Amino acid sequence: MKAGPKGAIKAAPLDFTGWPKDRAARRIRFIKEYIITPSGVGEAKPMVLREFQKEIIRGSFATGVRDSLISIPRGNGKTALAAALAVAELFVGPRSAEALIVASDQRQANITLRFAKQMIQLHPELAERAHVYGDRIVVPENGDALLQPLPADPDALHGWNPSLMVIDELHVVTELVWEAVTSVSGKRPESLTLAISTPGHNSDSVMWRMVVEGRKGGDPMSYFKEYAAPAGCDLDDREAWRIANPAMSCKNPFLTEDGLASNLKKLREPVFRQLRLGQWVEGTNSWLPWGAWDSVTAASAGSGISAGQRVVFAFDGSVSRDSTALIGCTLDGHLFVEGLWERPANVPDWRVPREEVNNAVDAAFDRYDVIELACDPWAWQTDIEQWAKKHGEKRVLHWDTSQAVRMAPATDRMYQAVMEKAITHDGNPRLAAHISNCVAEQTNKGTVVRKDKKNSPKKIDAAVAAIAAYDRAKWHESKSKKKRVYYSND
Repeated sequence: MKAGPKGAIKAAPLDFTGWPKDRAARRIRFIKEYIITPSGVGEAKPMVLREFQKEIIRGSFATGVRDSLISIPRGNGKTALAAALAVAELFVGPRSAEALIVASDQRQANITLRFAKQMIQLHPELAERAHVYGDRIVVPENGDALLQPLPADPDALHGWNPSLMVIDELHVVTELVWEAVTSVSGKRPESLTLAISTPGHNSDSVMWRMVVEGRKGGDPMSYFKEYAAPAGCDLDDREAWRIANPAMSCKNPFLTEDGLASNLKKLREPVFRQLRLGQWVEGTNSWLPWGAWDSVTAASAGSGISAGQRVVFAFDGSVSRDSTALIGCTLDGHLFVEGLWERPANVPDWRVPREEVNNAVDAAFDRYDVIELACDPWAWQTDIEQWAKKHGEKRVLHWDTSQAVRMAPATDRMYQAVMEKAITHDGNPRLAAHISNCVAEQTNKGTVVRKDKKNSPKKIDAAVAAIAAYDRAKWHESKSKKKRVYYSND
């Protein structure tokens, strides 16, 4: 079929006399009678909604529901379902319906549009009643009802009056985009914002906030359905796969176990849990693999540390917004938190207590045989100079963590130590949180760690200090070993 307008459409409007008034039942019937499956299982045949898909439609289009969130793993037909519902909106939705498809970018939004075009073109009665353009679909018989794909851009979302807004992959939607979505929805007596998405990997997101509220329940204007494997299940638990993936466990399934088995061999554990098991897993982009940090926790919190022991400290300071960390490391590779100062929640004018930090540094030098204090100099130059005067200029040095030429080798050294279990730590939960917040970034000098995004509230300062402390501790250990070898041969 040639894209674009046909001129005057001569076909009489479709007759929906006697059809149910109920929004969900009306759309289920339309899909059953008019939608042809474009590809995959059931290709070129009438679309057969599985029971879980009907449940999604009934819940989302229930009376009074304004927004719906469906959290579901990949491979469960969410794009095809979204396209079918968008096409149904054009014909059995309200007069002058607007079905907007919002995705992370225009290319992704156009994927759903392409499915919708194919569904219309495969059914002659729909094809002769719709204008199919390159970038949209218009159905004149229903007041020029419109299907329009849009990128998740606030500027692109203003000025619309949607009866149905489908959001593809809500976990990538920003606060600004969500504010724009909220501002244009709800103008009609009946409308629905339907988000169908895989889980994200960041609890600092719009989707996670909605998941938390959805799990609580109790809001008659919202519908929430989550398909996820039980927490803590084994990766190869086939029953857990079926729980998470309704397209695998339903009648006439269209997702196969061998497909997931193939994915299991190719995906890292946190990614498999997120995309294929529907689980929220922090750190799919993390610097360290899932569970690696926990695996090197020492048997006891104070293990390996004693007064007078030779240790190295690293200091990563801030003024107010970020955290300030003083992390120690023994020469045999045991990390511990000596001090960690973080801004309390809801205290915007908080500043790092410098006197408390200075006291902690002095106490550390008093308690241990401190070989070295490696300091990131940003905003703490005067304090560092005072520490050097008090504790020895040869023991207090500048160690700029912003320099990849220095940080990359140190980052690689600690990564290898964790993976080979050649390192331990004191199990401090705040240090663990900073470690889990680290995202790996490739530079021309090697891998360094960074925040997941600029100005993220998730801090990594303690992790950066730990990397520096471990690197310097192992350097001094290596230096000591060389001296011992030299003296033994003398």
